[in-house]
Amino acid sequence: MEEIKQLLKFLNASRSCYHAADQAAQILAANGYIRLWEEQPWQFTSGGKYFALRGDASLIAFRLPRQEAVGFMLAAAHSDSPSFKVREAVSSAGNCLRLSVEPYGGMVMRSWLDRPLSVAGRVMVRRNGAIISQLVDVDQDLLVIPSVAIHMDREVNKGTVLKPHTDLLPLLGLGREPGAFRRLIAETAGVGEKDLLSTDLYLYPRAEAVLSGIHKEFVAGPRLDDLQCVFACLQGFLEAAESGSVPVLAVFHNEEVGSGTRQGADSTFLQDVLRRINGALGRGEEDFQVAVANSFLVSADNAHAVHPAHPEYADSNEAPVLGGGVVIKYNAAQRYTTDAVSDAVFRQICAEAGVPVQRYSNRADLPGGSTLGNISTAHLSVHSVDVGLPQLAMHAAYELAGAADTVYLIRAMGVYFSKSFRAGPEGFRLL
Repeated sequence: MEEIKQLLKFLNASRSCYHAADQAAQILAANGYIRLWEEQPWQFTSGGKYFALRGDASLIAFRLPRQEAVGFMLAAAHSDSPSFKVREAVSSAGNCLRLSVEPYGGMVMRSWLDRPLSVAGRVMVRRNGAIISQLVDVDQDLLVIPSVAIHMDREVNKGTVLKPHTDLLPLLGLGREPGAFRRLIAETAGVGEKDLLSTDLYLYPRAEAVLSGIHKEFVAGPRLDDLQCVFACLQGFLEAAESGSVPVLAVFHNEEVGSGTRQGADSTFLQDVLRRINGALGRGEEDFQVAVANSFLVSADNAHAVHPAHPEYADSNEAPVLGGGVVIKYNAAQRYTTDAVSDAVFRQICAEAGVPVQRYSNRADLPGGSTLGNISTAHLSVHSVDVGLPQLAMHAAYELAGAADTVYLIRAMGVYFSKSFRAGPEGFRLL
């Protein structure tokens, strides 16, 4: 299926959060969307299509209806995935040169051992008297984090604790060349070392995303959480028909570390964009408040499927399966924002799209983390539902999901972005 082929292409090109945002920006530009810069005034045309980037890894896209628009139909996913952030090269025992790295996000650390790795991200370079951000991908089998042989650690299969500052530093080469890595990055960026000012670089596994399973029913690959949702929401956004609301797609960075950054969901980015849209349309504060009250948010972040070896970790009544459809997520403490209103609204959308729906709650004694919904709605008071696609091996270097579920979410989001949400004394309606 063409959509799955495009998903694999997107995953394999998005080797860092910066590359993921750039891929989304390229797809949007190819579909007629115009980039806006926050540092400049915004001017719109009726029916115009636009996007803005912040911090090179967060993106918000929207289009203006040709008719009068009342509210915003919002969706949010995130561009970042757990990885290791590169710090510097260090010498170590055995005449080896290793990279000093720091864990980014909560990951299954053992999954990064004994596999080819490389480095991608962004660099700041000096060019024509200015500091310029530039994407970098070394794109070669550069690094390996070697495990300790079982002969030296007889307890390894009983759960050896890995220490990031000793056990998880990737091997770069032999000898004592502390400047070798910096030279490699400057060469990859096409600049002299003196013009390479600073870096935001992350490790990534060299294994690419593929279809697997006897009937190719699985997607296996790195960064499925949450690029699978980013891709599906983006495709649904592009396929949707025009409505009486402003469709808005937000892709945030830093979800895996709490979102509390200038480009995360806990920033002002989304609210800033919506207010600028409101102002450019010649509307006042009261109009903005009315628009927000008639808005809806889909927070899309992957969900845990029931594990075939450990079904006991799942709630026996609310455990989604691979290939079973879009997951609606629930939590009594509202770490997931779904409530009775948003559940009913999103189920209506899925029914219209012909998409199966599954229900997920953490087992009551195994609390999960929060995601984009409750963070975003703390800044923007809209009805919100948390959804995701079921997957296994979440936060491992290589993850597994159902191929069909991607298509289900694309269909659901295509219907969603074609709708308008209205709230009032007469109840809630989808138009």
